[in-house]
Amino acid sequence: MNIGFRIFSVDKRVDQLIVDQFRTVVTPHISDNMSRLQGAGAKLRPYHNGMKLVGTAFTVKTRPGDNLMVHKAIDLAQPGDVIVVDAGGDQTNAIVGEIMQRIAKKNRIAGFVINGAIRDTVAFKNDSFPVYAKGVTHRGPYKDGPGEINVPVSFNGMIIHPGDLIVGDEDGLVVVPLEEAEEILEKAQKMARKEVEIFQSIEQGTIDRNWIDSTLKEKGCESYDSYKSFTTSGGYK
Repeated sequence: MNIGFRIFSVDKRVDQLIVDQFRTVVTPHISDNMSRLQGAGAKLRPYHNGMKLVGTAFTVKTRPGDNLMVHKAIDLAQPGDVIVVDAGGDQTNAIVGEIMQRIAKKNRIAGFVINGAIRDTVAFKNDSFPVYAKGVTHRGPYKDGPGEINVPVSFNGMIIHPGDLIVGDEDGLVVVPLEEAEEILEKAQKMARKEVEIFQSIEQGTIDRNWIDSTLKEKGCESYDSYKSFTTSGGYK
């Protein structure tokens, strides 16, 4: 087995009916219902013009600065797949640019997630084709490998398996494991309905804020008539 130059198939993807329903679900509601452990953190940001990213993961693991296997992934991925690239988080060389963006759009790829850099940012900013990346550089990539397609990848605390659901919006990226997608969808939709009720109670002036004092009391918080500052010699003045 030639480790470093392997291409695997995607055995199973999240059902398209479930994928479509996630288009109206915001990433905070997804993240909150997975104990906030499945997000990519704040380092990967959107560089496109507003369109939400929703699709199934088609993963690539490549050495930093090389996009040979990313090109191959664009040719192999199905419509609706998201090309998810772990390039080690390196920003020395761009992994994708406008040419690859145009090919991916033509192939009806859902978007790019790049743990690395991109270039030709004007082309991305002027287009709704979703791309999330760690940074930008004008320096182009190498095309030598090694790299592997459809292997598990991990970056910024987010572990992605081929076929998992990827959702991205203005708040960032989150992955939903394939086998848990339907359950998380139901929980996120329930949270959205609950949030609407909270908004209504705010407008009506009926929102219950007693939980704040209850929590502070439980933590042993004490109130004072005036602020007491700590002196360098020890004690309060």
